[in-house]
Amino acid sequence: MPVPADAPFLRACRAEPGPTVPVWFMRQAGRSLPEYREVRGEGSILDAIRIPDLATEITLQPVRRYGVDAAVLYSDIVTPVAAIGFGVDITPGVGPVVERPFASAADLERLRPLEPEVDLPYVLETVGNLVHELDEVPLVGFAGAPFTVASYLVEGAPTRTWTKTKALMHTDPGLWEALVDRLADQALASLRAQVGAGASAVQLFDSWAGALTPSDYERFALPASTKVLEGVADLGVPRVHFGVATGELLPLMQQAGADVVGVDWRVPLDAARARLAPDTVLQGNLDPALVVAGWEPTAEGARDVLRRNDGHPGHIFNLGHGVLPETDPEVLERLVELVHDEGRADAQPSLLGAEAPS
Repeated sequence: MPVPADAPFLRACRAEPGPTVPVWFMRQAGRSLPEYREVRGEGSILDAIRIPDLATEITLQPVRRYGVDAAVLYSDIVTPVAAIGFGVDITPGVGPVVERPFASAADLERLRPLEPEVDLPYVLETVGNLVHELDEVPLVGFAGAPFTVASYLVEGAPTRTWTKTKALMHTDPGLWEALVDRLADQALASLRAQVGAGASAVQLFDSWAGALTPSDYERFALPASTKVLEGVADLGVPRVHFGVATGELLPLMQQAGADVVGVDWRVPLDAARARLAPDTVLQGNLDPALVVAGWEPTAEGARDVLRRNDGHPGHIFNLGHGVLPETDPEVLERLVELVHDEGRADAQPSLLGAEAPS
């Protein structure tokens, strides 16, 4: 059954007034949940992703426990490049690790076009399962932005300096452009397939974009991200664009084709909206560390986010990045209740007198 168009998450994506502020969490599935640890098993996260029934269950767990307004597909931003055999795995406690990092034009041959039905049938089966199970809760599909995925491939592992990535960008811009263009095609194919299988929205994760200056972002990252986001525009689903430490990049990230701009915890929500058009839909942006600190800091921080949003109907409450592994699930449960209660239309001053939700 199709998700109702008036689902709170989808209404907020269109900046339409709703009964309350919708909420979901990046990385809400897994890590911090005891039920996740019970079913997860051994091996890489990529192994779990390849088992549709397991990936379905893991995606559903936080929806059941927290009562969030959207589910996010249990997958990873390197799933497509791993599926085509580039030689990527995810090492626990480290992150994506590449057996032979991208270093020359010859490595482009290792990045063949993605065929989702052939390369990622398990992901599409998971999406189909979830659409059936979620009923009225939207499913957010996602992909890694070309810059971030390219950085993993070039660096070979997570980094704090991005020296190899920036060296490639500036010494061989033609090769860099070819690399991110191929990754844009992969992300686009993956997202279109996820929507075709039933996802109600998509999010493009550019986790490392904050490593770039605005001019470098505009030159080396924006064109490929634009290709992805504009490439799904005809599907009619909301497009969320999120990056970490991207306060200086928010207008450019919106320019790439975002319907919803994700804001990390470093930029106050009202400051983010001031940098963008007044009608911009924002997602965010409680500091994930506050949730680990306990209920009182969490509640205070959440109320500050709601206050800074000032009742704007275009707001999806989220953390400013993913749920941390040491998070107490009970704090997230109470956080969802707080946002739903104190984010009600009658509790938001700027919504008073607005058109009542149908």
